[in-house]
Amino acid sequence: MQIIQKDRQGKPASETAIDNHKIKIFDGNTSLDEVIFGGRVLNLVNDIAREVATSHSEIKCNTVAVDSLRYFAPIKRGDILICKVQVNNVWIEDNILEVGSTVIAEDFRSLEQKKILSAYFIFKTIDDIEIPEVIPYSLDEKQRYLDAEKRKNIREKKSVS
Repeated sequence: MQIIQKDRQGKPASETAIDNHKIKIFDGNTSLDEVIFGGRVLNLVNDIAREVATSHSEIKCNTVAVDSLRYFAPIKRGDILICKVQVNNVWIEDNILEVGSTVIAEDFRSLEQKKILSAYFIFKTIDDIEIPEVIPYSLDEKQRYLDAEKRKNIREKKSVS
């Protein structure tokens, strides 16, 4: 299966991926039971995803959508968040990138880890310059690439209805 056209320029998904970005949450943005508000976490992850999109495209990108956002568990004050973020696919004809994000919380006392959030951020470059395609090498990267294409098709069908 050919995933990238041979005459196109691209970057490996791993080149701009962030695999272990840690965020310490000790601020006051908590509910009465010391749980961090989900919107606060989404904002932090969006910033990291934008960094990855901008690094890949080599031009500033803006978030245009968040797809398949899912929270799995609450985040307690004092948890350390571990973010894994990478470009899944690029649609050069639209200057759009999909960036997948997973967040794991680590309890700083017990070192126990739990999955917190997964989301797909859709970015558009601010200028209409040609951006590099993403080149998936590993089986996981290839699956992410193909799954991103399916999500794009679903988004397009929803926008037409």
